[in-house]
Amino acid sequence: MDWQALRETYAFDAIASPRRRRLSSLKKVLDGHHYDGLRYPFSKERTEAGEYIPLRCRRPAVRTNLCRGVVEDSVALLFGDCHWPDVVSDDHEITTALRIFASDTNLAALMTEAAIRGSIGSTAILFEIESGKPRLRLLDTSLLDPVWDEVDGDLLRVSERFIVAGQALRDRGFSVSDDDLATRFVWHRVWDRSCCIVYEPCKVGSSEGANVDRVHTIIHDFGFVPIVWIRNLAAANSTDRPDGECTFERAIDTVIEADYLLSQAGRGLKYSSDPTLVLKTGGINRDPVAREGGVVSALTLPPEGDAKLLEINGNSANAVLNHYRELRALVLEQLHGSRAHADHLTSQVSGKAMERLNQPLIWIAERLRHSYGRGGLVQIYRMACEFSKRLSGGLVLSSGAVIGMEPLGLGLRWPPWYPPGEGELQQLSASLQTAIQGGFMDAGDAAHIFMGAVNIAGHRIRDF
Repeated sequence: MDWQALRETYAFDAIASPRRRRLSSLKKVLDGHHYDGLRYPFSKERTEAGEYIPLRCRRPAVRTNLCRGVVEDSVALLFGDCHWPDVVSDDHEITTALRIFASDTNLAALMTEAAIRGSIGSTAILFEIESGKPRLRLLDTSLLDPVWDEVDGDLLRVSERFIVAGQALRDRGFSVSDDDLATRFVWHRVWDRSCCIVYEPCKVGSSEGANVDRVHTIIHDFGFVPIVWIRNLAAANSTDRPDGECTFERAIDTVIEADYLLSQAGRGLKYSSDPTLVLKTGGINRDPVAREGGVVSALTLPPEGDAKLLEINGNSANAVLNHYRELRALVLEQLHGSRAHADHLTSQVSGKAMERLNQPLIWIAERLRHSYGRGGLVQIYRMACEFSKRLSGGLVLSSGAVIGMEPLGLGLRWPPWYPPGEGELQQLSASLQTAIQGGFMDAGDAAHIFMGAVNIAGHRIRDF
């Protein structure tokens, strides 16, 4: 089975567009639920009627989840504890306020989750204000349809539309009768530059047009759509399509092959551990009969039959494992994942050596910095500055209200991929000391260079 055949087993709502179907299918792979639509477990070989069940109709017993693993590795290198970028601007007070804003909104954790969820192609972050305090929330872009201004490239509006049960609507505060709690409704709302329009939910298949829900509709008059749209592995200013490139789509076929291979190998090894005994009977002529359970039972054969154990040998098992290693290496090569093995690393590895070892992973994380850095994190900071100017009481942070922030020179300062090792710091220290003694550098410049190397002052770090 390949990815195209597996996608045909998925069921979608009647209102789902081709784009929504594609993103929802990729989301299943990311979450590890892409085989859930197959009816039979891998251990079941025949139906109740005795018909053989093809392998493509069974759920694999082994799921490697290599796609998810590469995504999490790349995001850890992008927004991990030691890789979170520092915000910089021309105004030190604004820089301090934005750092507090990032702490108040738990922005590091939000962006980490956004980068993982956005690996299917895109992600969206809704910027809400509650009593002047900022609230950030992730939206499922497979349910959204954005429209951009062709002139300035800003969002004009974002429409959200999906099918929901009546009970879920009642939980959201809508009036739903007891008879309609199990009924399916179409949920629809639209964000634009002046308001968030919520339409009255309509029953699926209803011919009546949806009316605006005046109670839940919000007029904000911000002058911009309070949503930051991020395209995965795409240019920050690209507005020709809503989604970027999926991080792992090109390797899904190979991962499916690996899952079925390991499942079949495990099945063979189990049979080898508990083989079926074949006996030749004397003079009884009847069809072969199979019974459950290895050597406890047997296949009864006519006199001209043979007697043997049905099992797999060790050479076949080793061949399967070698083939899987090749498939795994191919997946990591396709996705630019890390092929470093912990058993092959020594206890002391320099930062430069780690960079060379994980160069493919760094390459993809470099592209993610453009998408989720300037295209995501910087846009969130800019939107926070806009709210501080448009809200009458300013943007309320834990340190107090902030009013009128201007995002002048706003950017990000990224840390090095890996901190330098002890030997590298000693070499740098000796070189700086020699430069000071020779009169080529003063002590202040040398201190800045050394602090930048250990990521204290942030020097020697590239800005986007």
